[in-house]
Amino acid sequence: MLEEKLDQIEARYEELTAQLSAPELLADQAAYTKAAKQHRSLGEIVEQYREWKTLKHELAGARELFELSDDEEMRELARVEMDSLQARIEAAQEELRLLLLPRDPNDEKNVILEIRAGTGGDEATLFAAEVLRMYGRYAERHRWRFEVLDISESGIGGVKEAVALIEGDKVYSRLKHESGVHRVQRVPQTEASGRIHTSAITVAVLPEAEEVDVKINPNDLRIDTFCSSGPGGQSVNTTYSAVRITHLPTGTVVSMQDEKSQIKNRDKAMRVLRARLQEMEEQKQHEALASERRSMVGSGDRSEKIRTYNFKENRVSDHRIGLTIHQLDLVMDGALDPIINALITHYQAEKLKAETVAA
Repeated sequence: MLEEKLDQIEARYEELTAQLSAPELLADQAAYTKAAKQHRSLGEIVEQYREWKTLKHELAGARELFELSDDEEMRELARVEMDSLQARIEAAQEELRLLLLPRDPNDEKNVILEIRAGTGGDEATLFAAEVLRMYGRYAERHRWRFEVLDISESGIGGVKEAVALIEGDKVYSRLKHESGVHRVQRVPQTEASGRIHTSAITVAVLPEAEEVDVKINPNDLRIDTFCSSGPGGQSVNTTYSAVRITHLPTGTVVSMQDEKSQIKNRDKAMRVLRARLQEMEEQKQHEALASERRSMVGSGDRSEKIRTYNFKENRVSDHRIGLTIHQLDLVMDGALDPIINALITHYQAEKLKAETVAA
């Protein structure tokens, strides 16, 4: 059954490989992009399947040598080789089962990252700024493009709210488990008595919606322009470059004033608006999943958390999987892979378990 399914996937992969060089497909950019995306997603499965078949072929050869040889030393070598190949085949088969799990259709997408300071006053805004930098450094490590689209800063160098765009390969697949309340425990710089304070921020990770994903009726939008109030040199408060877009049916409001150009600010605001509207649509379609995601993000209260960052102990703990790492300094510098890889493995195992029970 598994091999039959994999044969079908391999045949489809070969079919797409041939199509991608066809002139008629090259002339249709939208169709080409869709085909290339599917070809890329099937490639990982096909590569693993071919490796699995190669290992099985080698195992058959080792078994034949073991059964036909009269030389005890040769038989022992063949037996050791058989054991090694069997272990590799089982590992490859497990990897194939994971790759065949239903994929989140958003996994390949870019991300709109939203960070907001929660409870904790100034200390929460300072931590929000550090977490924004942490994700920026993580993006840099993966050679993703990280751009702050909008930011509201506090008077002490913290961040009240920030919206960033992260573009790159499979960004959402790696960052989607970051949504929720992130709690920090440390002694604030302004604390004279040395007492540890607990503050919290919320992180929301939204897959960026393309125009084909979300159709927005221009008549449903109210677009206001106003003078920028942030950095911008001589143009600040003299040109109406800042943009506020209100989606009237939902009441969703997005403001953007990062650029000096009104057109660029409008474009960025529309990208954020599309992501938020897609998120709302997915919440309607998948209410159970939506309630889970809303509970993960929570209200920014200290008691609701997915992860705790304890600076005094140089410790970060992810409460969903019971993982604790005593390298907080490295994590804050963008070394998030040990946590993210563990989360991905955990949720893949949960999905595999659910698939097995359903089968």
